[in-house]
Amino acid sequence: MTLIKHRISRRTFAAGAVGGLVAGPNALAQTVTATSDMGPFYPLGYRGETDADLTRVAGAERRAEGQVIEVVGRVLDKLGNPIRGAQLDIWQANHHGRYDHPQDPAVMPLDPGFQGFARITTGGDGSWKLTTIKPGSYDSPIGNRPPYIHMDALGGSTRAMLQMYFPEDAEANARDTLYKTLGDGAPTAVASALGDQRYSWDIVLLEG
Repeated sequence: MTLIKHRISRRTFAAGAVGGLVAGPNALAQTVTATSDMGPFYPLGYRGETDADLTRVAGAERRAEGQVIEVVGRVLDKLGNPIRGAQLDIWQANHHGRYDHPQDPAVMPLDPGFQGFARITTGGDGSWKLTTIKPGSYDSPIGNRPPYIHMDALGGSTRAMLQMYFPEDAEANARDTLYKTLGDGAPTAVASALGDQRYSWDIVLLEG
């Protein structure tokens, strides 16, 4: 399956709402999830598997290296209504901090058992679930980046580029250049720990 890259400028996302409680009479008003940059390693022309389990690849001898985790969540609009049929494109570095992308200059090894990309469609209640491994940190031109997962969320009329960070890496997150650019919206980019290597992260878009 070939994916088509959407041309969206960084300026477009920087102009979007980042954090802050959305005003309104609805008691279920939500805090909009802070947007981030797409990053340089979006998997263009990806032809591998796209299911929601990144830890297993058909034909691979072993499961992906690293700590297996599960992430669950919902996609909601700013009033707390679930967005049915929202599309999440998800990609991340492997356990070693390496992307399966020809432009990644890292010397860490690739993992043939790691899928690296998923495409998920939310259910009627806006829910989604991902099985993956916790990504490794890696050095970049802007410094060492903590573990995080990229998500490109597409609702009916809103699209947002997101990065999900991990709560146990609070100190590394606070030092991260891109995390700091999220300002007051930074807490919305951090998942909640559910225990037993499980996390929860709801995505709130401006519109459904």
